[in-house]
Amino acid sequence: MPADSGKISYRAAARRDANAIAALHAESWRQNYRGAYSDAFLDGDVLADRQGVWGERLAEISPDRRTIAAEVDGRVVGFVHVVFDDDPVWGALLDNLHVSPDRKRQGIGSRLMAMAAQAVAEARPASGLYLWVHEQNRAAQAFYESLGAAPVGRELVPPPGGDPSRLNGAPVKLRYAWTDPNRLPKAASSRRAD
Repeated sequence: MPADSGKISYRAAARRDANAIAALHAESWRQNYRGAYSDAFLDGDVLADRQGVWGERLAEISPDRRTIAAEVDGRVVGFVHVVFDDDPVWGALLDNLHVSPDRKRQGIGSRLMAMAAQAVAEARPASGLYLWVHEQNRAAQAFYESLGAAPVGRELVPPPGGDPSRLNGAPVKLRYAWTDPNRLPKAASSRRAD
């Protein structure tokens, strides 16, 4: 059991969360994208890169996106980020979903997915929802499939920060989509015991 065994709460992420979210994002990339991203990037610049991204994203509230944080005893243990109207065909982009390794399999990811789908349904009722997942991240693919997503495309992974030296070879990402995000909360609640 983790030392911080308090209740999990969910809230809109704020500017003050940028460094905690960046650290969690960087750690997730280190664990899941080794081989796709260069070791030099993952062991070096990844945290600074993610701090720049999250500092910018959380600098001000936007009606075009939502970031939701999961927190235990003041510590961010997960987050999800959704961009509305990202694609004219696929709809809203679930750009990030990450959960702290010591908090996985506690239903946090499922709850964050349900909250993201609810945000999309409220803000853009007719929108679909999609995300990209690295081809090598089979655990994430299984998770999304368990929530009703289907793989609908593939592309090359763009280099983080536009720097090609941060990639190893030509990794591939898969597009997973939900045509009706309104069904996702029900699927997520039935999976909460994961």
